[in-house]
Amino acid sequence: MSSIVVQEFITLDGVIQAPGGSTEDDERGFPYGGWQMDFDREHGSDQDDNVILEWEQRTEALLLGRRTYEIWAQAWGVWPEDAPGLQGEFTRRYNRVPKYVASRTLTELGWKNSQLLGDDVAGAVAALREQPGGEIRVWGSAGLIKTLGAHDLVDEYRLMVYPIVLGTGKKLFPDGFPRTTLSLAETKTLASGVQINTYRRNDAG
Repeated sequence: MSSIVVQEFITLDGVIQAPGGSTEDDERGFPYGGWQMDFDREHGSDQDDNVILEWEQRTEALLLGRRTYEIWAQAWGVWPEDAPGLQGEFTRRYNRVPKYVASRTLTELGWKNSQLLGDDVAGAVAALREQPGGEIRVWGSAGLIKTLGAHDLVDEYRLMVYPIVLGTGKKLFPDGFPRTTLSLAETKTLASGVQINTYRRNDAG
C-alpha cells in the first residue's frame, strides 16, 4: 500500500492558509500571506529546510486541491530544474512525480504528469492508496483534506507548528471536521521555536 501523508506549516491556532507568500492565497480577505516565510527570515530557516528536504526525498506522488495545484503549477511547474539549492531540488522532483488533483472546475491540467481525480475523489484516492508505492504527499489543500478525513484516508499528519497566532484564516481542522483519533509518533523542537509533530492513524505501522 501507499500512504497518504499530510504536511503543513501551521500556526498555534490551526491556520494553514498562505504561509509562503503575500499573494499566495488571499481568499476571504486573508491579510497575513507569507507568515511562515516572514518568521523563517527573522529566526533562520536552515533546520526547517533540512527537515523538509528529508521529507520530500520520500515523496512518490502529490495529491493537491485545485487552488494549491494552481499555485504550485505557476511556481514549481515553471521554475528551472537547474536552479540552485532546494528550488532546483524540489522542481526536479515535483516535475517527475505524478500529481493527482481534486477539482470540480478544472478540465485540463498543464503541468506535466498531472491528472484529475474525477467526481469520486474519495474513491479515486482510496484506489491510489491501495496501490504499491511510497508516500503520496498533501500540502495545503484544506478542502481536500477535509474530504480525506471524512473517509479516513489520511495515514499521517506532519505538522510544523509555528509559535504564531493569527486569529483568522483557513484551518487544517475547521468546524465540521470528522472526529479523528491519532497517535503522536514523533516530536521535535527546532532552535527557532518551531515544533514538528508527527501523528499517525492508530492502525498505522
